[in-house]
Amino acid sequence: MILERHELQLHGHRVSYRTAGSGPALLLLHGIASSSETWERGAALLCERFTVIAPDLLGHGGSATPRGDYSLGAHASGARDVANALGQERVTVVGHSLGGGVAAQIAYQYPDLVERMVLVATGGVARDVSPVLRMASAPLAELTLPLMQTTPARLVTKALLEVLKITGHDLGRDADEMARVMDGMPDGPSRSAFTHTLRSVVDLRGQLVTMLDRCYLAHDMPSMLMWGDHDGIIPVAHAFLAHQAMPGSRLEIFRGAGHFPHHHDPVRFVNDLDDFIESTHPYVHDEARTRRMLRAGAPGRRRLRPTADEPVYEVEA
Repeated sequence: MILERHELQLHGHRVSYRTAGSGPALLLLHGIASSSETWERGAALLCERFTVIAPDLLGHGGSATPRGDYSLGAHASGARDVANALGQERVTVVGHSLGGGVAAQIAYQYPDLVERMVLVATGGVARDVSPVLRMASAPLAELTLPLMQTTPARLVTKALLEVLKITGHDLGRDADEMARVMDGMPDGPSRSAFTHTLRSVVDLRGQLVTMLDRCYLAHDMPSMLMWGDHDGIIPVAHAFLAHQAMPGSRLEIFRGAGHFPHHHDPVRFVNDLDDFIESTHPYVHDEARTRRMLRAGAPGRRRLRPTADEPVYEVEA
């Protein structure tokens, strides 16, 4: 293990986090039903250049599972508090999946904290999301989660994942990762935290939250999007949509990768991240400029130009 595990008590709750290295700070935020362990594959390389801080969001990993608020805003506040408690005044925030939505929320709520923003297969762009997550967010779905932990259900699910993997289905590219999530499927208080977190961002119709309505406020913030071109959880189309809605952002597509590009090619992930940080200047928040932008309002509905791979999108930018 490269990253060392520690614990904090914040607001009366246990918060587990991993950290190592020295240099400019990276705040790494994992996805739903995951933990800080997701960043281990690239940790050795990252720690050569950066101070890495990877918390377990409340309800995940080794952190507490209180009865409370599991919204993006609450997770953003918690991640900010971890950074502050560890003496970090400025960070480059990197978020995967749900963690990407949390990272974008941090940039919105606490722009003075953020030097750069990196969104990896992020949630919170458009409605489309895997049917698996839609079903898991359904009313009373938490009552079926214990059934998924029985031995027969695990065997059937793993067999289906293997079929998807063999047939080349996009979800099959993440079969090993999904099996790992299934093995760590939460129980007891963690199950409640999982469903509350999921329902804050997903319902039966898809994702509830979009960052596109506010991303204009971070126009000058260096931003990078990283995505697998075979993502079966959040379609790669969202990468192109977010990229066009965020002028000046950098887009990196990992060919052959699914929902975990940082696992598919950790060396490229680290190299791209390092190059992005080296080639950009830290964001400096200008409150007066933000006030002017708020008074002017967001740009109106506009039609985004198609790329070679994607159709035309119409969004409220």
